[in-house]
Amino acid sequence: MISDYALHRPYNAVADFVDAPVARGLADKIAFTDPARSLSYGALQAATFRLGHGLMRLGLRQETRVVLLMLDTVDYPLAFWGLIRAGIVPIPLNTLLNSEQYAYILEDSRAEAVVISPSLIGSIEPVVDRLTSLRLVIVAGADPRAECRCGKLPTHRFENVLGGGAPEPWTAQTLSDEVAFWLYSSGLTGDPKGVKHVHTSLIATARLYGEGVLGITAEDVVFSAAKLFFAYGLGNSMSFPMAVGASAVLLPDRPTPDAVLDTMRRHRPTIFFGSPALMPDCWRIMTSAAAPVPTDCASAFPPRRRCRPISASAGGRSSASTSSTASARPRCCTSS
Repeated sequence: MISDYALHRPYNAVADFVDAPVARGLADKIAFTDPARSLSYGALQAATFRLGHGLMRLGLRQETRVVLLMLDTVDYPLAFWGLIRAGIVPIPLNTLLNSEQYAYILEDSRAEAVVISPSLIGSIEPVVDRLTSLRLVIVAGADPRAECRCGKLPTHRFENVLGGGAPEPWTAQTLSDEVAFWLYSSGLTGDPKGVKHVHTSLIATARLYGEGVLGITAEDVVFSAAKLFFAYGLGNSMSFPMAVGASAVLLPDRPTPDAVLDTMRRHRPTIFFGSPALMPDCWRIMTSAAAPVPTDCASAFPPRRRCRPISASAGGRSSASTSSTASARPRCCTSS
C-alpha cells in the first residue's frame, strides 16, 4: 500500500483534499471554523480557483515559493490550498520567530512572496528591504480601513487578490512526486533547514495514520492545540480531517489552557490533538506529541478511557514531516 504513494503519475494534492469532498456531496459542509468565520468545502474549492488565478495575475508562476506567515484562521487553508492548486510551493513558517530568523529563511528559500497576517508584519518589516528574492507581500485579514504596507515592497490585500482571480475551475499540471510544499526544521542542530514534501506526502499520512490509526471519520470535529505551521498541526487540522470530509476548529490565539478549554466548550470537538494535561469529557480521541505521556498522567485518565502507545513508524513521521506527531513515542488516548 505504501508503494502506491510512490508511483510517478499526474497528481495534485487538491484532488483528494479539496475537490474530492465536494464530489462526494459535501460542498455545504463546514470544513473550517475560526472565532469569526466558517468555510465550507464548496466555498474553499471556489476560493482556491480564484486565488490561483489571482496569484498568477501578480506574476507568480508554477514552482515559485511563497511563505505563509499567518495566524490560524480560515484564510490559512484557503491560502495553502490555493497555492497548491496553482502549482506554487507554500512554506508555512513559525509565527514566533524573530526578524533575523525570518530573514535567514526568506533568503534561504528564495521565496518571492509572503502571505502574512497584519499582526505579524512588524516581525519581517525591519528586514524585507534587504532581501534579494522577496518581491511582494499579501496581507490576509487586514482591517479594510487600515493601510497595508510592508517596507518598500508592493503590498496587496488578500481579499483583493482573491477577488481579482477568475472563477473558472482549474488545477496546475503537477506530478505525484513533485515538490508541493516545504516545512522548515526548528534549527536545533544548526540553521533551520527546508524540508521538501511531495504532493502524495499529505494523502499518505492521512490514509495511513489519520484513517488507519486514529480512525477519523467525516462525523468528527477536530481541534489541535498545535498550530498549522507545525508538522503536527498541519496534519491534525488540515490533511487528516479534509481527507475524510471532517470539520476542523482553528484558534488564531496562543493555545493557553483557558483559550483551549474555551474553544472546546464552544465547539465540542470529538478529536483533540494536544497536551495530556487537557482532558475534557467531550473528545472521542486525544493524541499527544513531542514527549511521552507521564505514567501518573496516563493513570489519571477516567476509567472509561484508556491510554495506548502508537508506533511512530506509521506514515514515516519526523519533526518536519506531514504526520501527526514529532515525537518518537506518541500516545493516543481513546474511549473504551
